[in-house]
This record gives sequence, structure tokens and C-alpha cells, in this order.
Amino acid sequence: MTQKIALVDDDRNIVMSVKLALESEGFAVVAFHDGEEGYAGILAEKPDLAVLDVKMPRMDGMELLTKLREVVTVPVIFLTSKDDEVDQVIGLRLGADDYITKPFSQRLLIERIRSVLRRYAATIPVKQGDIHDQSYLITRGSLELDDSRHLCKWKGETVNLTVTEYLLIKTLAISPGHVRSRDQLITAAYGESIYVDDRTIDTHIKRIRRKMREIDKNFDEIETLYGVGYRYKDI
Repeated sequence: MTQKIALVDDDRNIVMSVKLALESEGFAVVAFHDGEEGYAGILAEKPDLAVLDVKMPRMDGMELLTKLREVVTVPVIFLTSKDDEVDQVIGLRLGADDYITKPFSQRLLIERIRSVLRRYAATIPVKQGDIHDQSYLITRGSLELDDSRHLCKWKGETVNLTVTEYLLIKTLAISPGHVRSRDQLITAAYGESIYVDDRTIDTHIKRIRRKMREIDKNFDEIETLYGVGYRYKDI
């Protein structure tokens, strides 16, 4: 099945060249030229991944990502200015899954897109019709993770997590009672090719807790060990 990529950038030359490169690699591409247009287009087109420029008219990339994260969990790669570390850090804390700095090679962007899509792994085949292969399910008390769909449920209710948030809670829940350092969580969620500071992981954990507490105000399964890391409460 062809994967769809949304490009949101006010530089039409970049959009056209990247669109052609992605289409030559077999992707379907939809393009938008400012944040407001991109927001409406992403909700309508439901792409498998979005590439967002940070600096755009009408609505910048940061605001666009913030609005998207309120309603969808589509993976996002940010395009940032060269060496603009502030944009990169803020973008990751807001829920971006990767970033790439301008100017960039199209080959590098395509590989980053493929890497994030592999992490997302949204289309693992399910056997026996509508019955999910139990090997994809992780259950820890009231928590249920379905790896075949990157689906998280708490007490039977779906929790809308981003790719990064899903990978973080999965890493913790696989080994309840075992402490995971922030460095281990960074590697699990982002791989080894991206620099992410500790506070980014803290922000993601806070966001996961908030989403869980919207369903269950008493959720306290993710424990903080100050100066060490996090663990999922032993059951």
C-alpha cells in the first residue's frame, strides 16, 4: 500500500523538488504552503507522515504541530534552520519524531522518513481475519498495548499516543519494576542518530501521564526515580 507524505513549507522550490524525489521513491505526496493550509490539509488527507517547516507565514511549524497533537498522532519530521538548536529541542518536546536541518540532501530526508515510518510500523499484517495475533499484545494490569496497530488502551479506553510516546510506554511496560535511564529511553524512542536532551524525555512522560489521567485521574503506574530515570510499577 502506497504511503502518503504531507509536505508543509512556504518555499515552493523546496516543496516541488522534495515532492518529485519522494514520488520517484514510490510515495504519494500532498503539498501545502503555509501552516493554516497544512493543518486543514493534514486533517483531510490523513497522511502517514508529515514534514513541516518551522518558519512559515500564517501559522508557523511549532503552532501547527501543537494544534495537530491535540487531534492526531501522525508522525512529524521538522525542517529547521541550520544549527538552530532551540527549534530542534522545542520541536521534539512538542511531539515531533525527528528533525532535519536546512540545507539538506533529499536522500537524507528520504532515509529519515523511512526510519520514522519503520518506527511507526503501522501496518503489520494481522492474521486470522479480524482476530489479532496475541504475540503483538502486551498487557500489564489495566494497560494494553497492541503492537500490530501501535494502539494503547487503559481500562479498555483508547489513549491517543504519538509514535514516540507509544515507544516510551512500551519500553517501560515490557519490564515492570526495572528502571530505565533517560539515555535508554532516548535510544528506544529516537534511535541513536538523534541528539535529545533529558528534559525532552521528561516532557514526553508528563504528556503520557496527562493523557492517561484524562481517562483515570488516579493513574500512577509510571514512577520517577529522581536522578536515575523511570520505571513502570511492578504488578
